[in-house]
Amino acid sequence: MRTKQRLTTLLGLATSAALVLSACAGEGGGASEEPTTKGPETSAPVTITHTFEQEIDAYNGNTAENNASKNNIVLQRVLTGFWYFGADGSVTPNPDFGTYKKTSDDPLTVDYTINDKAVWSDGTPIDCDDILLFWAANSGKVGKDLFSTAGTTGKELVEVPDCAAGDKTFSFKFSEPFADWESVAPGATGLLPAQVVEKQGGLSEEQFITAVKAKDAKALAKAAAFYSKGWVMEPGRLPDASVIPSSGPYKLSKWDAGQSITLVANDKYWGKPPAAQTVVIRFIAQDEQVQALQNGEVNIIEPQSNPDLLNQLESAQGVKVVTGDQYLYDHLDFNFRSGPFQDKAVREAFAKCVPRDLIVDNLIKPQKPDAKPMDVRNVAPFDPIYADVVAGSGAEKYAKADVPAAKAQLAATGHTGLTVRIGYNTPNPRRSQVVELIADSCGKAGFKIVDQGAANFFEADGGLANGRFDVALFGWSGSSLVSGWASTFRTPTACTPSGKGNNNGCYSNKQVDTLIADLNRSTDPDEKTQLIAQIEKILWDDLATIPLYSQPGLSAYTDTLKNVQPNPSQASITWNMDQWSAA
Repeated sequence: MRTKQRLTTLLGLATSAALVLSACAGEGGGASEEPTTKGPETSAPVTITHTFEQEIDAYNGNTAENNASKNNIVLQRVLTGFWYFGADGSVTPNPDFGTYKKTSDDPLTVDYTINDKAVWSDGTPIDCDDILLFWAANSGKVGKDLFSTAGTTGKELVEVPDCAAGDKTFSFKFSEPFADWESVAPGATGLLPAQVVEKQGGLSEEQFITAVKAKDAKALAKAAAFYSKGWVMEPGRLPDASVIPSSGPYKLSKWDAGQSITLVANDKYWGKPPAAQTVVIRFIAQDEQVQALQNGEVNIIEPQSNPDLLNQLESAQGVKVVTGDQYLYDHLDFNFRSGPFQDKAVREAFAKCVPRDLIVDNLIKPQKPDAKPMDVRNVAPFDPIYADVVAGSGAEKYAKADVPAAKAQLAATGHTGLTVRIGYNTPNPRRSQVVELIADSCGKAGFKIVDQGAANFFEADGGLANGRFDVALFGWSGSSLVSGWASTFRTPTACTPSGKGNNNGCYSNKQVDTLIADLNRSTDPDEKTQLIAQIEKILWDDLATIPLYSQPGLSAYTDTLKNVQPNPSQASITWNMDQWSAA
């Protein structure tokens, strides 16, 4: 039996959570209810197996170094919060965890209540100190770069919550309006256990709360160091359960290095138990995932689509294939911290020889015939405002490669024969082909392109975090939220792995900083469109990055499974894994 489903989701821009570094992804649109709305009273003794190309490396995926899909797809039903990205990619309240309500516009104030039954899997109540840890780690208000964070957007406007030990209620009071207020509180994967950080930092609960309220960086230094680095994990070495407790329907159970990680039902979870007792996430390279599905080694895959792979899946028996639009795009980032691309003229020469149209024609159109190069970075091509933002952005100057112009400009800079290291995570067949197409075109313009793909490019000690690249090729997996990309283009507090947030190239433009702040305050749809258009024009003028294409979503799974729902946002298909069941 073979079925195929085409789902396309057209979503507007709405709210905020940081973009997630994506090695591949491949989520299509879908439709479902909340992750925990239905399910058996006890988990069925069933194991369902998903696959991802990269191995998890951290229990805390909120740091600048570990903010990546490989961690968040595993943890989003292990670590829960007040909201999650629902089936359409929008912010969806999670009443199982707690409730919230905006109680004032001046000053903007939101009141929160954590479920009375909410506890970590070690039995510790989820309460005030957990919220204060979230605020301290992500607001940027407790010591300069004391905590590593993927982004402070929205949180930096919040006053320290005035709660006491054991409190289940608290408020976020904002210093100025913030349009995306609903996503500022911890959502899926956002909240980490304060009791662990306190113990590792040599602090009691009371001492920790006092230190956070006093913004005492010295008292919190050891705790912050653990938060930032202590939850980084070596392959196959799962910490003791007391160090990595769960607040969701699943908890981490077993890790076989290079093979898989196993999640089992959390018996301390107060909400609906997951439908399947066990979910295993296998670590399998993209070019081997289809075979693994056909062989029955795995039940669910979401590889990066390419024409050959899609044809294989469509001819497979007993497989359901889902394609659609998603908030995921590939791009080229320049290294602004060092090297030749600090010179705008060199960036322009390179941009002129990148064959964006040829890349799309060869690699994207076979699946999506109407595909075109992505002309802006922060609005998906399927969004209604896309054309308005593109107009006047300047993208047309780089629509097609102009090798003679690139060659002349490069020669004028004195850099003919310039070696350009293009870094990306391997294995990735599509991105390898992208580098080949760039090498052919830009080689004719006088650049010497070096394929610097590496299996550890995304790791904490790899090329992306540490600036060991000239041009980086990777994807951002986002959502329908506008403020999610703020830290990607805002001037970093420091050009270090922990200080740059999502701004891996360390790009800086003070006018962009101001416009992003204005955008995050705006509630008027027309004004938002105008602000985004202004930002995109500057990003093209500066050649901050080069957008390439929006990745079409692709997922496939055994057709006897129920409640598997691809998600167009960074949440990916695992957003509702606790609902997965076998017929």
